Amino acid sequence: MRITKPAVAGTMESSDVMIQLSPGEDRVEIELSSTVDMYYRDDILKVIEDTLKEAGIDSVRVNAMDHGALDCTIRARVTTAVKRALKEETV
Repeated sequence: MRITKPAVAGTMESSDVMIQLSPGEDRVEIELSSTVDMYYRDDILKVIEDTLKEAGIDSVRVNAMDHGALDCTIRARVTTAVKRALKEETV
């Protein structure tokens, strides 16, 4: 499934992560900046990738700005952003 419109979830507060989704180029692209990058980069990327895979998303650009969020918070923010991106506008 493709993300066709942008969506955001999360904040820039401590212990949170801001996830921005935008349409991708037939693949999952993740750009990550994190205050704990040196220690947990691979773990954070895996949580984001696994959450997108579980949601069936295979085409998206992700910009993740992490400030020490736990895995459950990262999953929740990615899931919320995906739901917002896929939500149909009602008139």
